[in-house]
Amino acid sequence: MTNDRDAREPEDSQVPQQTSDDTGGDERRQVIGVLPLRNSVLFPHAVMPISVGRRKTLALVESALEKDLPICVVSQRDAAVDDPTPPEDLYEHGTIARILKAIRVGGGNINLIIQGIQRVEVKRFTQTEPYLGAEVEPLDEQHEEGLEVEALARNLVVQFRKLVEVHPNLSGDISELSLPEDDPDRLADLVASVLPIPVAEKMELLPVGSLRRRLELVTERVVREIQVTELGSQIQSRVMDEVGKTQRQFYLREQMKAIQRELGEGDDRTREIEELRKKIEAAGMPDEAREVAEREIDRLQAMSPASAEYTVARTYLDWLVNLPWSKVTEDRIELRETRKILDEDHYDLDKVKDRILEYLAVRKRKPDLKGPIICFVGPPGTGKTSLGRSIARSMGRKFVRVSLGGIRDEAEIRGHRRTYVGALPGRVIQGLKRAGTKNPVFVLDEIDKLGADFRGDPASALLEVLDPEQNFQFSDHYLEVPFDLSQVFFICTANVMDTIPPALRDRMEVISLPGYTEEEKLQIARHHLIPRQIRENGLEDADVEITDEAVTKIISDYTREAGLRNLEREIASLCRKIARRLVEQGETGEDSQAIRVTPELAEELLGPPRFYREVIERANIPGVAIGLAYTQSGGDILFIEATRMPGRGKLLITGRLGDVMKESAQAALSWIRSNAERFGLDADDFEKRDVHVHVPAGAIPKDGPSAGVTIAMALLSLFTETPLRSMLAMTGEITLRGKILPVGGIKEKCLAAKRAGVRTVVLPSHNEKALVDIQPELRENLEFRFVDDLDEAIELAFGKLPRRPPGDGSRQQQAEEQASQPARRDEAAGRTRPVAGGSSAEQRA
Repeated sequence: MTNDRDAREPEDSQVPQQTSDDTGGDERRQVIGVLPLRNSVLFPHAVMPISVGRRKTLALVESALEKDLPICVVSQRDAAVDDPTPPEDLYEHGTIARILKAIRVGGGNINLIIQGIQRVEVKRFTQTEPYLGAEVEPLDEQHEEGLEVEALARNLVVQFRKLVEVHPNLSGDISELSLPEDDPDRLADLVASVLPIPVAEKMELLPVGSLRRRLELVTERVVREIQVTELGSQIQSRVMDEVGKTQRQFYLREQMKAIQRELGEGDDRTREIEELRKKIEAAGMPDEAREVAEREIDRLQAMSPASAEYTVARTYLDWLVNLPWSKVTEDRIELRETRKILDEDHYDLDKVKDRILEYLAVRKRKPDLKGPIICFVGPPGTGKTSLGRSIARSMGRKFVRVSLGGIRDEAEIRGHRRTYVGALPGRVIQGLKRAGTKNPVFVLDEIDKLGADFRGDPASALLEVLDPEQNFQFSDHYLEVPFDLSQVFFICTANVMDTIPPALRDRMEVISLPGYTEEEKLQIARHHLIPRQIRENGLEDADVEITDEAVTKIISDYTREAGLRNLEREIASLCRKIARRLVEQGETGEDSQAIRVTPELAEELLGPPRFYREVIERANIPGVAIGLAYTQSGGDILFIEATRMPGRGKLLITGRLGDVMKESAQAALSWIRSNAERFGLDADDFEKRDVHVHVPAGAIPKDGPSAGVTIAMALLSLFTETPLRSMLAMTGEITLRGKILPVGGIKEKCLAAKRAGVRTVVLPSHNEKALVDIQPELRENLEFRFVDDLDEAIELAFGKLPRRPPGDGSRQQQAEEQASQPARRDEAAGRTRPVAGGSSAEQRA
C-alpha cells in the first residue's frame, strides 16, 4: 500500500453517475468518476491496495462509497503532478474498478482495496470539480480459444515463474501467487499487473482486446525481463569479482606493510609507492598507459631498493606520471588580438600571419581540428624561431624549442630502449614534459641540418612525428606506450629545402621567409632592435638618438645579409660605445648630454665601412659579368670572371664549383662556339687558347644551373673584348639551343641586386610571375627585363651584337707564334727570358 501524497503508487477512484442524456444516446457509454493513479496501472481481474489522500480523490471515494458506485482508474503520465489536468496529464485508457474495502486512517487518508473489472476508453472528460468525471466506453475484447491460446498460457506461466526466481525485486508473495492456467484472460492481466516494467509499457498492454495478442505481448516482456535480469547478474558478478580482487590486494598490501614495519624496512619507501599510485590516478593516462604504469609499480614494490633495476623502474615511472597525458591549455581565439600580438613582435611577414589567423579561424569553428605542421624556410636572422614564440604567445599556448642541427642518432627523436644504461625518452617527449601540456607550439629548429649515420636516420623518425594521420599514437622507444601528438602545433625551420628528404618535406606546409629589404630593416631596427639594445646596455631613451640616416649607413656599409643578426650586433656595439662615453663624461664631471648618432658619428664609433659597392669597378672589364645567386644566407651577387691564354682549347673552371655549375659553363662555351661566325670568331680562338672561368670567393661552395646565362655573357665579353653594360645583373639557366629557363629564389636575388647597387636585373620570362611577391619598395630603382633566349640577353647586356675588333686575329696569331718559339738564353745574365712576350720555358743550348 502506498501513499498518494508521496507519488509512489496508485491512487484514487471515483464514482460514476450514469445519465442517458450525457451519453449521447450510446447505451454502452457511461459517465463515471475518474481516479488518477500514480506509478502503476490497474488491469481487469487484478486486486490492488492504494492510499487516497488528494482532495478530489477523497471526494470521489466518499461519493462512490455513499452511493455504492464503481470508479474508473486512469494512470497519470507524470507521477510528479499532484493535481493532474485532463486530458493531457492522463492516459486515454483506463479500467472500471469496484472498491472492495475502505479503511480510514490518520490525517484524513483512506486506504482502499480495489479490483479491476473492465477495460475502457476515455472519450471525454465531463467535470473537474469536486472530482474528475469522464464519459467512457468499454473496449471490445476477443476471447479466442484453442490449442495456440492454451500453449501461450502455459508458456507464460513457465516464463513468469522463471522470472520470479531470478528477479530480485519480485517478492516471495508473488512467487506463491496462484496462476490460473485454465483462465488465460485473467492470467495475462494478473501477470501484466505485477511485471516490473515502466508505466508506459504497461499502458501498451492495457488496451489490447485480443486475448492471443495480449498473451504474446506479455510473454515477450517477461522473456525480456529475464534476459535483462540475467545479464545484470553477470555484470554484478564480474564487478564483485573485481571488488574482491581489489580488496584482496589491499589486504595483502596491509600485511606487507606490517611485515616491513616488523623488519624495520622502508616506511619511506611505502610512502613513495603510495605517492606514485596517487600520481598515476591523477595523471589522466589512457587505459594502455595506466595498465603499464600499474604493472611497473607492482614490480617496483617487489624489488629491493638496492637493486640496479629499482632505479631504472623508478625513473621510468617518474616519466610516465609527469607527462601531460590530459593537460591542455585553452586556445585564445581572438583574431584581432592575435594579429595585434603578431604585429607587435614582427614587422611585415603578412603571409605567415595570415596562415596563423586562418588556422585559428578554422579552429574556432571546428574545435577538434588537428594541429598543423608548418615549415618556415628562409635565410638566417629572418625571425623564424622568434615567430614561433610569438605564435605561442598569441594563442595562449606553451612554447617549446628543440634544435635538430647536427643530430645523427635516430634515438634522439624516438628515445633509447630501457635496456641501455642512461636511457631517456626522445627530444619530442622531453619537450612535452617541459611544456607541461599536450598542445604546445613545438618548434623543430634547423630541420635541414639533420644528419644520418650507422645509428639511424633521424629524418625518417620524424616522419611519424610530423604526420597527422600517425602522430596520435606516437610510440617512443623508452615509454613503449602510445602518446597523442595530434594537438601539438609543430613548426619547423630551415634555411634551405634541398637537404630535407622528399618524404619529410611532403608532410609539411612550406612558408618562405625571404630576406628583408633595406626599408624593412630600417623599420625593424627603429621599432625593435634599437629599443631592445638601449635597454640591454643600460641606456635610456633620453640618452641616445640614432637617426634613420645612421641606421641606413650601418645597414649598407657594415652588414651584407638577408637577416638581421649582424645589424643587431652593430647596433649593440654602437650602444656599448655610447654607454662608455656617457660613463666617462660622468667621471670627469662633465654634464651628460644626449648623444645624437649621425652617419659620421656611426663611422667614427664603428670604424671604416666593411663593405662597399663594387659593381661598377669590377663590371666594366671585358670578361666579367654579374650574376645573382641564392644561398643559405639569402641572395647574393656573383662575379663571373673569364680569361684566356695560349693553350690547346681547354676549359678551366675554378672557384669551388659544383658539377651542375661546371656543366653550365661547358654549355655556355659550346653555344658560343656553335655561333662563332655571328661574333666574328674563328676556330683558332677556341682551339689554340685555353679558357679559364673563375668565380671569386673560392672558399665558398657554389652550384646550380642559374649562373648559365651569366657565364655565357662573361665568355662572350671575353672573346669579343666588349664589356657588358654597367649596373646590370642576370640569372637564368641556359640550354645548348640558347633558351633561357626559369630559376628559383627570385625575391632573394632581387634583394641582393638592390643591396649591391644594381639598376637592371635580367630574368627569365617564366619568372615574371614571381614579381608578385616583391614589395613595391623593393622594385624602386630596379628595372626588370625578361628574356626567352640568349639573343635577347645579349641585346640587353651589350646594347648591340658584339664582334671581335678588326685585326685582333692577326695580333693574336703573332703572339701565339712568338709564344711557341723556344726561349733564348741570355748569356750575359745567365738566365732565360721570353721573346716578344712569349713563354718563359727554358731553352737548352
